[in-house]
Amino acid sequence: MLFIAALLCADVANAQEEDPVLMKINGVPVLRSEFEYSYNKNNSDDVIDKKTVDEYVDLFINYKLKVIAANDAQLDTLTSFKKEFAMYRDQQVRPAFVNDEDLEKEAHEIYDRTKERIGDKGLIKPAHILVYASQDASEEELEIAHQRADSIYNALKEGADFAELAQKLSEDPGTAKNGGELPWIQPGQTLKEFEDAAYALEVGEMSEPVQSPVGYHIILLKGHKDFEPYDTLRNDILRFIDARGIREQIIDKKLAELVEQSGGELTKEDILANKTEELSADNPELRNLVREYHDGLLLYEISNREVWDKAAKDEAGLEMYFSKNKNKYAWDTPRYKGMVYHVKQNEDVKAVKDCVKKLAFDKWADKLRTTFNSDSVLRIRVEKGVFKAGDNAFIDKMVFKKDTTVTAVKDFPIDAVYGKLLKKPDSYEDVRGLVTADYQDMLEKQWVAELREKYPFEVDYEVLKTVNNH
Repeated sequence: MLFIAALLCADVANAQEEDPVLMKINGVPVLRSEFEYSYNKNNSDDVIDKKTVDEYVDLFINYKLKVIAANDAQLDTLTSFKKEFAMYRDQQVRPAFVNDEDLEKEAHEIYDRTKERIGDKGLIKPAHILVYASQDASEEELEIAHQRADSIYNALKEGADFAELAQKLSEDPGTAKNGGELPWIQPGQTLKEFEDAAYALEVGEMSEPVQSPVGYHIILLKGHKDFEPYDTLRNDILRFIDARGIREQIIDKKLAELVEQSGGELTKEDILANKTEELSADNPELRNLVREYHDGLLLYEISNREVWDKAAKDEAGLEMYFSKNKNKYAWDTPRYKGMVYHVKQNEDVKAVKDCVKKLAFDKWADKLRTTFNSDSVLRIRVEKGVFKAGDNAFIDKMVFKKDTTVTAVKDFPIDAVYGKLLKKPDSYEDVRGLVTADYQDMLEKQWVAELREKYPFEVDYEVLKTVNNH
């Protein structure tokens, strides 16, 4: 027993030596291989802002701290998280439930069923010329279609080329371009009337017009053969299995069998989770992929709650941040905060200004729409915003007094502007995108600082020196 225990300890020691602990975050060890995977993926040759290993350490720690915070907030218990993670995990793991033997067995079964269905009739390769008639066609319409089919048939009997007439006259566009030629077909694959007539022909023989639910067909049989041996069709059947999703049906069947064999102790979810652990133990790449997606989903959700969505909705916070940092958003050149509008009648020029002059800027659009364009008749066209020179030709000409050409708005011949010229933004709304981005950055830094205070972490810098160098 002591000898076996010593061997086990040696195995553990060897494993740790091969993949040592690089850092501990909140007491959880992070192996060098996990850090290397993340570093190498985010610092490949095509990355513009590549980091050194030392520079990346802090970014990685911050990432792991956020994931720990997400777990502490139990975001991994959300139904939305479970559903999305399971979907990705299953894409990676489900294929492992099917092996070559399973696919070969399914392919043989498909072949045998098809061969039984075809029987002695074999496969045929017909060509046809269709004169279309709908199922609800009147007697008169059917008679006209029949006469047209007879006319084409007579021309063919007198020596006209079948393929040429098919290209010119057939009303089946899918086959007409190929001279009326269909692929090899088997019993039960097409309209019964067409099939019965086609199988009754000898190779090279042409039918009289045959009526089916879609009109009249003139059929030329171009080939007839027995069903090929399995080995000849094997690759085609395997492609068919993938194209029709049959592989997934095999997996579902296997999972159902495993659930039944467990006597109800395991669910489909349990089996997939167990399979993930089993495969990940022997496949570091899969292990890293699954962990990356799992943690990435948590990171997105916690970041959205703590930073992105929080900043976007915090109007008071945005306003306060802007007030404290106004100089940061000063413009190099003036902006015009207002609108250029186009009307049909002169009296509407003043009516538009009177409509919005006492309203806040963000209320203009709704008020103008309900006042002037509330029914099916449009009275005005409007372009509203904070414009710098070059943004809008009308603003350039009418406000910035530039010598520029404008294109008149069709049906709205009268152009006007309303607003004010600003040397600097007078509200955070004027530079909302910039303010929101900066406010998010501030919240991010505050949050990371709190996480670093809350959760302990330590780095083995001797192991760090061996990253990508062992």
